Amino acid sequence: MTDSTQKKKYKLPGRPKKRLFIGILTLTTVLVSILLYGIWYIARLGLAEIAEPLPMVVGALFALLSGGAMLAILNMVLAVKGWFYLPFLQRQTYELINVLFPVAVYVAKIFGVGKRKLEGSFIATSNLLFNRLGLKVPADRLLVVTPHCLQLATCPHKITRDPQNCKRCGGCDIGSLVTLSEEMGFHFFVATGGTLARQVVYNTRPQAVLAIACERDLMSGIQDVYPLPAVGVLNIRPNGPCYNTHVDMAEVRAQLEKIIIPKEQDNG
Repeated sequence: MTDSTQKKKYKLPGRPKKRLFIGILTLTTVLVSILLYGIWYIARLGLAEIAEPLPMVVGALFALLSGGAMLAILNMVLAVKGWFYLPFLQRQTYELINVLFPVAVYVAKIFGVGKRKLEGSFIATSNLLFNRLGLKVPADRLLVVTPHCLQLATCPHKITRDPQNCKRCGGCDIGSLVTLSEEMGFHFFVATGGTLARQVVYNTRPQAVLAIACERDLMSGIQDVYPLPAVGVLNIRPNGPCYNTHVDMAEVRAQLEKIIIPKEQDNG
């Protein structure tokens, strides 16, 4: 086997810790709640001059927001622990994350936690919440999306929009994914960016998505397609970001087997 076709050895990333994201998000929620109380305390006299019941109304609204946020986090903890939880609160949880994550990044920096590590922890938590739903879909209603950087940079074959153009030389993981899609029956697409990926999701209208990407793109993608269920698999970057990346095919297959209805059951 020549150097051009031999796959480089690379180290698989460690599994992100779910409690990291939950802990930082909880701390951020507490800090924001304290800030809201401070704003209310300072403004309460001025609010009373406008209308006597206004301080109570604003205070109740702030308390409702803080209480709802803490309830969403508690529900997330229960799901992660494998205990009884309320699946219908997942929407509120993702909305909370959308609002507070930029603040959580700054809070994490205080403790020496980088944004990428925090995003990885979110993806692990989101995947677990997905798995707790026990959702199963037919293979032809599942879409797998991966970035074009998974393709070998020197490859002359254009596989964006049509992965079947891959010659399966073994120089990258695209060929393995094409073969897996033929074996299991799911839709497979290689996207050049988030906009195209969202367009594919809209056109395909799947019941679930499995996305392969870096932490940043996975986090934004999972939130963008919600409430459509999505699982994220981190790519591996032995050559740096966005260049000749890889993916753990065993992890991809394991996630797919959790989602796809076995053929014998689907036929039945």
